[in-house]
Amino acid sequence: MKYLPKLPGERVYLSPISLDDAERYALWLNDLSTTRFLTLAALNVTVHGERDLLSHLAKEHNYAIVERGSDELLGNCGLMDIEHTNRTAEIGLFIGEESKRGRGYGTEALRLLADYAFNVLNLRSLMLRVYDYNERGMASYRKVGFKEIGRRRKAHFYGGAYHDVVFMDLLAEELGPSVLPPARS
Repeated sequence: MKYLPKLPGERVYLSPISLDDAERYALWLNDLSTTRFLTLAALNVTVHGERDLLSHLAKEHNYAIVERGSDELLGNCGLMDIEHTNRTAEIGLFIGEESKRGRGYGTEALRLLADYAFNVLNLRSLMLRVYDYNERGMASYRKVGFKEIGRRRKAHFYGGAYHDVVFMDLLAEELGPSVLPPARS
């Protein structure tokens, strides 16, 4: 079994990252239709470099987003800059398969990861950054409960123009009921 359903959802599950997927990630991360929404648009990603990065990310709270039933890799999500004293982290995700975007997979993955962050890791506040032209992403984040908390105006250059970086956050009490398996004695 290539993927292990660490965090199961209805349509997707989050699995520890597989180094065998380095080539797939490198393809996605060299595709501007994917990276225009990420901080990676100006980078060249090699398979070797991606394998090294995945090896590092696999040791942290980063997960493959996998479609249930087909076990197809859809993308990636993770927690970064975790501050245990303040109980905060930054969260991020992407759906690499263009044909799978806009179908709710990212929303479900984000909800699963936020639930895990709040109810297993005992974090209190999650933040994310999104570019103002990523309207579909912002709509997805709002469905999970994220709220805009500010903007860094004209701080991102893409497509010949400057765009705002939008900051959004979510507090533990704003997420709603946990979908994680209940504790049993």
